[in-house]
Amino acid sequence: MKKSTLVLALAAAFAANAHADSKIVNGPMAFDPIAASAYGMQSDADVATTPWVIPEGFTQAIISDESDLNIYVANDWYDMNTVNESKMHAGRFLYRTHEVRGGAIGDDGNSLRVDGGSGGAVSVVDLKTGEAKEIVGRADWEALDGIVWTPWHTILFAEEAGTAARPDPDHPAATAGLLYELKLDRKDPTKADSVTVRPLLGALAHEGIEMDAEGNVYVIDEDRHGAIYKFVPENYGDLSSGQLYALKVENGAKTGAAEWVALDMNQAQIKANVAAVAAGATEYCRPEDLERIGETLYVALTCEDVDNAANISGPGAVMAVELGDYPEVTYVASAGKNAPFENQATGITGFKGADNLADGPDGKLWIVEDNAFSDIWVFDPRSEDANGDGYRDGMHLFASLKDQPAEGTGIYFGKDPQTLFVNVQHSGTGNDKTMVITKDRKGEKHHKDHNGRKDRKD
Repeated sequence: MKKSTLVLALAAAFAANAHADSKIVNGPMAFDPIAASAYGMQSDADVATTPWVIPEGFTQAIISDESDLNIYVANDWYDMNTVNESKMHAGRFLYRTHEVRGGAIGDDGNSLRVDGGSGGAVSVVDLKTGEAKEIVGRADWEALDGIVWTPWHTILFAEEAGTAARPDPDHPAATAGLLYELKLDRKDPTKADSVTVRPLLGALAHEGIEMDAEGNVYVIDEDRHGAIYKFVPENYGDLSSGQLYALKVENGAKTGAAEWVALDMNQAQIKANVAAVAAGATEYCRPEDLERIGETLYVALTCEDVDNAANISGPGAVMAVELGDYPEVTYVASAGKNAPFENQATGITGFKGADNLADGPDGKLWIVEDNAFSDIWVFDPRSEDANGDGYRDGMHLFASLKDQPAEGTGIYFGKDPQTLFVNVQHSGTGNDKTMVITKDRKGEKHHKDHNGRKDRKD
């Protein structure tokens, strides 16, 4: 994730193909949708420094990359979140997981560190100074991915491991990935006070993690037959006791009225999808990220086929779960519904492989694809459904990644409603990076980074 901090923008944070309709999308990030995906642009000279095709009136820059912090011998992938949202340093720090994989300890693969060790890590970027550093890492951590800030000021992060190759010494019975809770040092939020494994939230191929106002935690199983889970703690802010549930739609359907069914907690801590299957939980094709907007929980389903439930190689979709006493499940975004089917061979931009989600500053849902020429789409849940097909029409293409083998991930809005953070992982340049895309302020043509250089305006 690469260089150049937009100091002016970040300081403000502290104190069609593509359904291209040439209609401005309103709100703090108001934009005119780009015309198409970045087909044919992978050889552009600026791919390494400004890899995104973005609308006019926006600037992109690298805020941290492997020249700032290089933990691994091979490429490491990134996810991220900004924390300290309600304390003294609100909006200042970005916390990132590093998704490296390897076999059993001793067979390190791409988890080999430059310091001679191995295993996953959590890092932090100080957006004020530009400094990036590792907070904590362990040899038994594999494929760290999802990360979220809790209302009680800790960080949850988890392993995306369907089959664990590196058992946790504190919970060796788990045969899949586990979720961890990181408590930061009260005086220095760039240091760890403690890390605690939370096996009650399931042994799964974790990715998306989300919270609700009651302190319940939602997680997913990133599997082609994965379920959606809800953990209800006995006491608010205490994840050491409670009950794990899985989502079950009535009558064997995938949408409609649903309930949360309790799971066998012994089995959930060993392999939670076994417990979910036994309880009749509804399966979806590779649930990945979760994002709550109000009382709606959105789920990115990377290979879901909304027209053929048996197809595990579909174009993907976004699903909405209405929370509360009577859950209701609907699909809200999918190719062929409110976005085109993608066909790169003919140059048609479409919606494929929904992956990471973010809550925009005005209630819109931002969606990043896991796809070659990874796109960023914006869905407006308040838009109209003109043809009455059950899908609202507000799907708009915001950006597309010229770095063809790379993937946008960890999309996030912090304190500034006009500043979007997004990672570029497994980059074809060999340099993964964290980037910022900022709406230009009136009269601001350029921004300087923490080294005094100017970023070019796209």
